Parts: sequence; C-alpha cells; structure tokens
Amino acid sequence: MKILITGTAGFIGFHLAKKLVARGDDVVGLDSINDYYDQGVKYGRLEYAGIERNQIEYNKIVQSTKSLNYRFIQLQLEDKKNLDKLFEAENFDAVCNLAAQAGVRYSIENPIAYIDANIVGFINILEACRHYQVDNLSYASSSSVYGLNESYPFSTSSNVDHPMSLYAASKKSNELMAHTYSHLYGISTTGLRFFTVYGPWGRPDMALFLFTKAALEGRSIKVFNNGEMLRDFTYVDDIVEGITRVIDNPAQPNLEWSGKSPEPSSSSAPYKVYNIGNNNPVKLMDFIQAIENTLGKTIEKELLPLQAGDVPATYANVDDLVRDMNYQPATPVQQGIDNFIAWYREFFKV
Repeated sequence: MKILITGTAGFIGFHLAKKLVARGDDVVGLDSINDYYDQGVKYGRLEYAGIERNQIEYNKIVQSTKSLNYRFIQLQLEDKKNLDKLFEAENFDAVCNLAAQAGVRYSIENPIAYIDANIVGFINILEACRHYQVDNLSYASSSSVYGLNESYPFSTSSNVDHPMSLYAASKKSNELMAHTYSHLYGISTTGLRFFTVYGPWGRPDMALFLFTKAALEGRSIKVFNNGEMLRDFTYVDDIVEGITRVIDNPAQPNLEWSGKSPEPSSSSAPYKVYNIGNNNPVKLMDFIQAIENTLGKTIEKELLPLQAGDVPATYANVDDLVRDMNYQPATPVQQGIDNFIAWYREFFKV
C-alpha cells in the first residue's frame, strides 16, 4: 500500500514508518518538527530513517537515503492548501494520523496549540480523505479520554464524556469527528486509545525519559500523587504491531449495532475505537524500581501532589482488540525499560 503517516519525527510515528517500510509498503512521512520538546531527538529519528536535516525544506518531499520506499515532507496539518496538494499528488491507499500536540499538562498552559493541531489539523485530514478518496483512516486517540471514569479496566464501551484536560477533550473530539465522516461519506475510521507508550526513541517529556536523564545526572525526580499512581505502560513495538493490524483491517459497519442501545465503540457506519494497552497496570514506584534495577542505583524522589489534568490510574480492557485482531500487547516492563536505557546511553553517549 501507499500509506501517509503523520507524525513521523515523533515517537510512535517513527517506529511505525520503520516497520511498514521494512515490510515493503510505500510510505510518505509527514511532520511539522515543532519545538514542543527537544528537536534534536526528532531530527535524530529522521536521520536514523535516512532523512538528512539539511535536506529538509518546508513542503518539499525528501527521499530517504536508506529506503527507496520512504519519503518525508515537513508540513503542518493546519496548512490545508499544501496538505490537499500532497493528497492530490500521492493518491494514498491509507492514512495513519499520529501527528498531534501531545501532553496533558502542557494543554493547561497552551490550550490554543491543541485546537490548532488536534482539531483544525484533524478536520483537514478528514476533508482530504473525503475529497481524494482515501477510505482507510486510522488515528491516535488516547487513554486520557477516560477522564473521571473510575470503572477499571477502562472499556471502549464505557462513557467518556468527562475529560480532565483539553488534550483529552481534543482526542474525544477526534473520535466524534471521525464517526461523522464514517457516517456521511463511508470512510473507514479507526481510533486507537494508546496507554502510556514507552521505549527506545521515546519522548523527552515523558516519565521514563525524565527519570532516566535525572538519575544519570545525579538529580532527584518529581513523583506526583506521592507515587500513588497506576499506569498501563505499553511498549512501543506492541503499539506499532496493533496499529499495523488495524491498517490492514479497516473498520467495518457493525451489523448488530442498534441506535436504541448504541454501543459507543462501533457503529452502523464503518467506525471503530480500540484500546491498545498492556492490560497490566504497574505501580509508578515499581516502574521507578525497574529503572533503578537497570541503572544499578537508587534515585532520589521528590513526592508531590497529583497534577491538574492527571488521572491517578489507567488500565486497558483490550478484549475487542484480541477478538478482532487476534493481538494483545505483552512486553514485560523490565524488558522495555532495559531496551530504552540501552538506547538512551547510546544516543546521548552516556
């Protein structure tokens, strides 16, 4: 297939592009390369894929030096005119939209960035799929949509109308927007609620990266909610395998769906939402202990209250992913942390 992946200078998008290129798909990667976090990591991902920094020019396709079937374009999703030109020129078979303004806490400081990237950008993707006949769209949602929900494990059949951050609200909005386009125009759309993704090339604003960096520099770490947090940490390769199976199996109408008792995660339209999580929540203090095990040192901890917008626990019910895709993430946390720290030491020469 010819596949557009947005967010390929980002963590998950980089890994997905690598996998799809390796299996022979024709991939076009797109990213704005914004400065939300260290751009050196973003350029490092692109350079690993064969895209040299000095070759990149806004709105110009760059051919990878390593892969004949991988090309890259720096472009903002908000730039509708040039996004439409890209769709018209490339005739994509499928789109996987992973580009977004990420971060729960940052959404409190800079809410407009989330409207621009996550709402305006996503409607531009939907419109491009509509007008250029792409009927296979998968996109990143988030476990954050569960908000105030305390019914564990989180199920895609549960209500998600009580978000705790604008980031979460923007992701729930994406699901609603996608359903509208599935209903009106028959576009197969699949939303993927990711649960705390970690692994090599991970985001510098996330816990594993922050904790590892601080520990290696001999600094203390900030541990919120006094360490009383549960997270369904999910290794990036498991996430990518789930996305790949979704791309290969576009959403279909649920023939048993009824408007009299509407099931939230599917529809009479070709629409579906899945959780992708490890289905095995880990205590934050145990996660930190696993980092300490790998580093062979104790990390000094500064215990702090729960941050605004954060939820105390996440826990994914993945029954429908197992049923429909015959797949369930299962990488042990200690193994995933070992892999990340090995990458970190190599990338930063520590």
